[in-house]
Amino acid sequence: MKNLWFHLRKAVLALAAAGFFASQTTAMPVIDPSVDQTVVLAANDCYAIGQQVAAQNGGTLAKASQATRGGQQVCVIVVLVPGKDGQRPRRSEIVVPMG
Repeated sequence: MKNLWFHLRKAVLALAAAGFFASQTTAMPVIDPSVDQTVVLAANDCYAIGQQVAAQNGGTLAKASQATRGGQQVCVIVVLVPGKDGQRPRRSEIVVPMG
């Protein structure tokens, strides 16, 4: 009986993981190549902004993502700033308005 529950639990976890990854792949927008329109990738803009912010703070860009805060589109930038005297890096989160 314990062996059955073990295999059942593994199967449920595998299905949940498969569903998660499938939802991530289907969440991408589908763009008809015949439609003439400009596509702006905000994630790339946030990444470029993040690179600039990291350089200004003397750190390394760890994460750059788009978010909505107070009804305004912003980039949430996470920078790892080197610690002093060999200490571990400090995590700094900076919110920059887009546009």
